[in-house]
Amino acid sequence: MATLEELCPQLAEEAKGQRVVAMGIEGSANKVAVGIVVYDPVTQEYSIASNIRKTYITPAGQGFLPRETAWHHQKHIVALVQTALDAAQMTPDDITCICYTKGPGMGGPLRSCAICARTLSLLWKKPLVGVNHCVAHIEMGRVATKCRNPVVLYVSGGNTQVIAYSQGRYRIFGETIDIAVGNCLDRFARVIGLSNDPSPGFNIEQLAKAHLLRPAEFPNPPKYIELPYGVKGMDVSLSGVLTYVESKAKELLDAAAGVTVADLCFSLQETIFAMLVEITERAIAHTNSDTVLIVGGVGCNERLQQMMGLMAADRGAALCAMDHRYCIDNGCMIAQAGAFAYQMRQTTPLEEATCTQRYRTDAMEITWRA
Repeated sequence: MATLEELCPQLAEEAKGQRVVAMGIEGSANKVAVGIVVYDPVTQEYSIASNIRKTYITPAGQGFLPRETAWHHQKHIVALVQTALDAAQMTPDDITCICYTKGPGMGGPLRSCAICARTLSLLWKKPLVGVNHCVAHIEMGRVATKCRNPVVLYVSGGNTQVIAYSQGRYRIFGETIDIAVGNCLDRFARVIGLSNDPSPGFNIEQLAKAHLLRPAEFPNPPKYIELPYGVKGMDVSLSGVLTYVESKAKELLDAAAGVTVADLCFSLQETIFAMLVEITERAIAHTNSDTVLIVGGVGCNERLQQMMGLMAADRGAALCAMDHRYCIDNGCMIAQAGAFAYQMRQTTPLEEATCTQRYRTDAMEITWRA
């Protein structure tokens, strides 16, 4: 179990003695969320006071576009802020700082939430903290699982990276060279007509283990269909396997071929997750780390957690993983990273409180770590 000293060794004694209530506003993709994180100077621990989220869900076979997603966020953000305050039993006077996603993400949704954050800062007279979305996932994971210095697999709809901390920044050891794993799964789900509710990746996961969940409909375990395997050193390529299943799905699902939708879902998961486990294992060997942390929306997948756990155990390492509350985009992760920055006296002037679609994980200096 990591202590505050291990999680944030650079925090000054003065900062450790001051209570911080950080509100986080997240809206980089199809989820708009508001969360409140509280730092208690007595226990020197962080706790979650509220974690409210709303997801923009499109019809099956369709993705979400920036303009419509931005409209969704604009429609719900004010109510989410009030709901988060009510759930935490707080008022604006209780808030210490307002943290928002600076990037990366989709332009329209990012701007919508940045405008909300700037407006609240002016109305409530609270300082702003711009947060890197990727770093927020990592810091939420470190605090929630109490892991000190893990190798991180960050897998989501827009990002696929293997990360480790070194010399003041989160360094990217490997990543996708084309599309992200979540995007790959989403696009495959459209091909086979899966629902976007609650998410395409979740529905793929359920079909991959349908023989366990719905044995009457799927009496036999799924069979593995060999798919392209694209590991390039420390990086992965996912466009090839996606192109293959997109082009072959109809042919494979023909009754004569004897392949089911569950077979394809199972095979795609097994292939992609094996690629991710392989490059993560290389990073563990390079860094000699004893912990693996999975973050991002795809990190909820229980099969990915199982495969990563087996690899970690073989190397004498531990796996740290979370459920959908903190893996999927949420306001608390923005509040958590923002609280760390605020405690290091890092705030964002109003005139610099912009957002950017491209904001690399290694572009943000992590001042609260050694």
